[in-house]
Amino acid sequence: MVQQATAARRARLGRVFGPVPTAVSGVALLLPAGDEVSGRKPSPLAVASVRALGRRLARVGRAQGLAVHVVHYRYRGWNGSEAHLARDAAWAVDEAVRLYGDVSVCLVGRDMGARAALHAGGHEAVNSVLAIAPWLPEDDVAAAPEPVKQLVGRQVLIVHGTNDERTDPELSFRLAARAKKANREVCRFEVHSDRHRLRQHRAEVAALSEDFVMGALFGRAFSRPLRDAFAAPPPLGLRMPLAAGFGGSWRR
Repeated sequence: MVQQATAARRARLGRVFGPVPTAVSGVALLLPAGDEVSGRKPSPLAVASVRALGRRLARVGRAQGLAVHVVHYRYRGWNGSEAHLARDAAWAVDEAVRLYGDVSVCLVGRDMGARAALHAGGHEAVNSVLAIAPWLPEDDVAAAPEPVKQLVGRQVLIVHGTNDERTDPELSFRLAARAKKANREVCRFEVHSDRHRLRQHRAEVAALSEDFVMGALFGRAFSRPLRDAFAAPPPLGLRMPLAAGFGGSWRR
């Protein structure tokens, strides 16, 4: 059923958020959540959950030439070794390059979309990956671990709530630790007491996301906490607490 659905559907980019910049010099691609196995169409609720961040990034980045799109998958499932969401993410990067030329791309994913962002991060046009509450498979001695070598040369930020009931924050820490060994430009923030949707600290997560995307794509100076997280050795830089009120005054 999934293979038949694959042939009948195509991934697509959603409309750019806000007015298209006069000259696009960077692209952020938002990758919504998905399911482990499913041949169904993508969930409208998952797409809606990344729109607020998309609007924020488009607003702050328009003057620098940032174009922001949601990636609409062919269907909502990862579907085992097919890794359909990762394939759709890679296609989306190709499509962004086709539309805008030689631009840098930041992949911004949530949940299963974060896993797709990490997998597709090796695309030559990708310079950064933001993985929010990533869904990752349980450790299995019979299966190969999640890849990390494709992230070399990219700036990578992982954000995870410590009380996440859907995706295990310890798994994202382990992945970050392996990635950090191959790539110094990896850090991870923990949102203490927050759950999977990160509603309790929504404003802080949005501010951190903005900080990272604008710095990675356009060279805007990172905030002090983000600079410290990248510079700190493991495990400190991989268990950085996201402070309450982050983003309220650090740009002033």
